[in-house]
Amino acid sequence: MTTSVPAYGQSSFAFRRPVLADRLPRSLVRDIAVVIGVAAAMSLLAQVSIKLPNNPVPVTGQTFGVLLSAAAVGPLRGIAGQLLYIAVGWAGLPVFANRGHGWAVLHGPTAGYLVGFLLATLLVGWHARHGVDRRVDTLAGSYLLATALIYVPGVWWLAHMFHWSYTTAIAKGVAPFILGDLLKALIAGALLPAAWKLVGDRKRP
Repeated sequence: MTTSVPAYGQSSFAFRRPVLADRLPRSLVRDIAVVIGVAAAMSLLAQVSIKLPNNPVPVTGQTFGVLLSAAAVGPLRGIAGQLLYIAVGWAGLPVFANRGHGWAVLHGPTAGYLVGFLLATLLVGWHARHGVDRRVDTLAGSYLLATALIYVPGVWWLAHMFHWSYTTAIAKGVAPFILGDLLKALIAGALLPAAWKLVGDRKRP
């Protein structure tokens, strides 16, 4: 009885499909660059921010960054990028919405959404590893589920922080963002399959 050993660079798990970032030459430098790229993209998209009247939660481009990056780089590098983003913001760099930074943001009204970013990244990244990112309909569905995961801790934290009822927390923390998040999911859901058509869904030599 013989046991086959996968060649270097090949996964022993057949169900793990490559994500878009795997089309780049495999190296530690690539993975570090990808993680930094996720954090940088989140920092830039956070500055696309619109304050809403009587609402502590702004409209930002962050959810778009979470959904797109998770599908492009996979769950582990995606989580690493999100954690790096949160860490540099906590350290004092103005990378959060409206150039926010520090402990005040990590303990402020949007803290629950930052936790939701991590949950959404895991879900979308895991789905991408199963090939969901090749089709618009399946990827958009994954994005919608991930968006719901962002809302859950976001609403819970708002209710806890301001002593609101969950009805009020949903009215403030979900209702104003639903239409925009649907649009983000559809746009992001179209970009990844289009990118796969450009680079080709085949194994990299």
